[in-house]
Formats: sequence, C-alpha cells, structure tokens
Amino acid sequence: MEAVCTKSFPPFLDYKTEKYVLTKNRKIGVFHRLLQLGILFYIVGWVFIVKKGYQESDNDPHISVITKMKGTSVTKNFRQFQERLWDVADFVKPSQGENVLFLVTNFISTPGQVLGVCPESPTILDGKCSEDSNCTEGEPVIIGNGIKTGKCNTTHFTCEIYGWCPVENPQLIRKTPLKEAENFTLFIKNEVYFRKFNFSRSNTKKTSNITYFRTCKYDPVSSPYCPIFKISEMIRKAGYSFTELSFLGGVIGIDIMWNCDLDQSESACMPQYSFRLQDRKNNFRTATYYWDRDRREYRDLLKLFGIRFEISVTGEARKFGLVPTAICLGTGCAFLGVITLFCDLILLYLNSKADFYWDCKYEEAKPPKRQKATEPNPLQNINID
Repeated sequence: MEAVCTKSFPPFLDYKTEKYVLTKNRKIGVFHRLLQLGILFYIVGWVFIVKKGYQESDNDPHISVITKMKGTSVTKNFRQFQERLWDVADFVKPSQGENVLFLVTNFISTPGQVLGVCPESPTILDGKCSEDSNCTEGEPVIIGNGIKTGKCNTTHFTCEIYGWCPVENPQLIRKTPLKEAENFTLFIKNEVYFRKFNFSRSNTKKTSNITYFRTCKYDPVSSPYCPIFKISEMIRKAGYSFTELSFLGGVIGIDIMWNCDLDQSESACMPQYSFRLQDRKNNFRTATYYWDRDRREYRDLLKLFGIRFEISVTGEARKFGLVPTAICLGTGCAFLGVITLFCDLILLYLNSKADFYWDCKYEEAKPPKRQKATEPNPLQNINID
C-alpha cells in the first residue's frame, strides 16, 4: 500500500500545505488584478522612479563656509562725523565672517561719553519720575543706562543716574541709512564632503582666470558656480527691498541645498540657493574707548542697525546600492502576498458563498481505514457430495 497523508499527534504538530483553488468569481478576480497593478505602479513609479529607492544616501555632509563682504560708503555732515569713510572693517561684524555676519545699514552715534551723573533718557519707562521718591537710590534702571542716584531731574522728569553720560538719544537715528550698502557684494564659498561616498563638491568654479571672481555675479542659468551675490538682490529674493530693512535692520536666512545624484555626472551636482526673511529688526551696540591727557576715560558709543545674514547648508548624496534595491523588491513581493491574503479573506468571510469556498480551500487529509483480514472458513474447502 502506498504512503498517504497522515494526521500528526499531538495536533499542534500538524503541517498545513497550500491548496490552490480556482474560483470563477469575476468581481474578486478584477479586484485582485487592480490591486496588483496598483502595487506595481507604486513600486516602479513611486519607489523606484520618483523616490529612487534603489539608491543609498548620505544626508550628513561635512560643511565649510567662508564669507567676504566688499564695498565702501561715506557719511557727511553728521554731528562729529563731518565726513567719514565706512569700509568693510566698519560695515561687517565680525570682520571675517563665516556662516553668520552683520552688515551695518544705519546707526545712532553718541560720542564723547564719560562716567558721571546725568538724567536718564525720556524713552525709558522705568526712568521717568515726578519726585525724588520715584528714584530709589542704588536701584538699576530696567532696560536703562545706569544706576539711580535718588534724585529726580525736574527739567526732563527722569531719574538722575550714574552711568556713561550723556545717554544715548534714540531720536538721533539717521533718517537716511547707508544706501550704498545695497550695492555691496557678498562672497560665499561653500564646500561639502560626503564621507560615505568619498565625494566632495564646491560652489566655486574651477578656473585659471584670476579676474573671473571680480566680475561675475551669481545667476542660476548663466553663472551657477559664481559665489558672489549682490545684497539688494538677495533681499529682493526674500520678498523685500533694501529700503524696507535698512532703517531698523533685519535678519535674512540664506539656505544652500546640495542634492547630488552620483549615478549621473558630477556636473549635475549643483547648489540650490534660497533666501527668506527671519526678522524685521536687528541691532547691537559697540564702543571705542580712549583717554585724554589727564587719563580720564571716554568712549564713543555706536548703536548699529543692519542686516544679519545667517547661512545654512544642507545636503544629500545618493547612489545605487544593492541593499536598498533588495529591500524595495522584497517589500513589493510582500505587498503582493498581502493582496492575495486580503482577497482570500473576502471570499471566506464576506462573500455570500463563503461556506462553499471554505470547504473548497480547506480540506483535511485523512489516511484510509485499514481493512481487517478475514479468517478462512474451515468448511469452505469441504466438498460435500
């Protein structure tokens, strides 16, 4: 007798093998094919073509940024500054910028300050008073310029303070900002290195022409590898004008994005620049200290308004890899298997003929019953005449 399927014991050791049943259900058949086509379009169209899932990536490049500003301006007939030349050392803070730099566009000058007693500025709320009791001796003026002496100045109706005198007067801000700054240029040299692929790229053009960087200006079409940008043009691309920001300053974000497909030529790896406004006010103070012949200390105070540039560099490099390709293909095969399981569940649980399909799909293989051998009849072979 040939071997047949037998039932294991105990039951949890039973082995279940697949049984393929052809069902003439056109609705489920059409639905199954549509799901398969959807998965194929998703894997091929979205995962492989759009998202390029067959590539491995490196999105943590090593970055270096060097910036330099060029330009000069002159202020005339402004208090002690009868005529003053402003160059890069005056305009740019810090003088050697990296990914952050500040361009001066306006200022308030308070020259010749000396330590002493003077009335607080009327613009400081905590410095206003009507009598001496409003000025507690030894108490600092909140957001002010010194320490209260306990006396109220009846001319200005502000507390007298001990500090650098005379105090800064906000009304002395220049009504005409340093307009020449809009024609200044900013040189941004940026280099990225993707360690995973041992690949580096710079945003500067490799050329032996020493005059190229003196005359070129960045243009995404004609000069994509010229790293020199005009100040007014960057502000315009951020959606504003130099006039709007030059009076009280602002903050401009410069985003440099490297999106490199290393399966293509290196020339296709180019930086993409974008500009955005982050704040519409920006200023800080700086002072120059000196002494007279009597060794008395003085300082010239400048409150500088200007545009702060913050440079952010991000990048991603991609290249074909066997591992991500295998993962994407495996995921697609798993999705196709899930579709078959989903259609089976519809047939077995939601269909009106679910019992019929259940009996067709699941069958228990039982061994045939063994027949008992019949004993010979002793009278069978007796011949009775």
